[in-house]
Amino acid sequence: MSSHEIKLEVCVDSIKSAFAAEEGGASRIELCSALQEGGLTPTAGTLKILKELPFTLPVYCMLRPRRGTDFVYSEEELQATLTDMDLLRAHGADGFVFGALTTERLIDVDKCRRVMERSCGLPVTFHRAFDLTDPKSMHENVELLKELGFKRVLSSGFRQSAAEGAETLAQLIAKHHRDIIIMPGAGIKVSNLEEILTNSRCLEFHASAMDTAGEEYSAPTTQRMECDVTMGKQDIDPYYGTNVNVVRKMVTIANAMSCR
Repeated sequence: MSSHEIKLEVCVDSIKSAFAAEEGGASRIELCSALQEGGLTPTAGTLKILKELPFTLPVYCMLRPRRGTDFVYSEEELQATLTDMDLLRAHGADGFVFGALTTERLIDVDKCRRVMERSCGLPVTFHRAFDLTDPKSMHENVELLKELGFKRVLSSGFRQSAAEGAETLAQLIAKHHRDIIIMPGAGIKVSNLEEILTNSRCLEFHASAMDTAGEEYSAPTTQRMECDVTMGKQDIDPYYGTNVNVVRKMVTIANAMSCR
């Protein structure tokens, strides 16, 4: 029988979703803005208000100053990120999530080191920028991130989803689990969670736990607003937040797997 609890981190971009994650039994949240863009740096105001409310989960804040999947940042963008870190830390951030690459898709050691120095000892996760690096160097890159001081690596195993990359994730976890946490993420749903946990043998996993991650989800019909107001698109996108029932189902599955 395993003696380790399998923990769920839920990525959220609203206060409402944060409380849904807490109610459903998540262990931690990753606070972002604009999840539809893959998650950007949250506002200090959102974190400040969340911390002033009776909210008990640790809050890790995404550090990503703009959209785009190159994760190659200019000096000015890094300075903005470091400034955001100061503001978020001042308002109670419990940790951070960051990743930076060079134009050759190598880990940007200089920028990562500067972020780690600015974290003032708070834990930092290296996000899925890891999945854009060379899979042949995955073990060396995990060692590098550990040496830089990162506590976790969020990864889909170099595939579109953690389910597809579970075999690679299992290799990473087996080799590095004593030194750094490898956390599967991307495309994790109620229907594939048990398989991912079984195959990867992870101790933590990452999910948005939205309605679309549930088994009984059917997409609602998008209705146009009965006015001529638009926000940059012809139709207004509906907002999908974290679903407390999906979180609860995922936690139930994880708890059952922890006891095996």
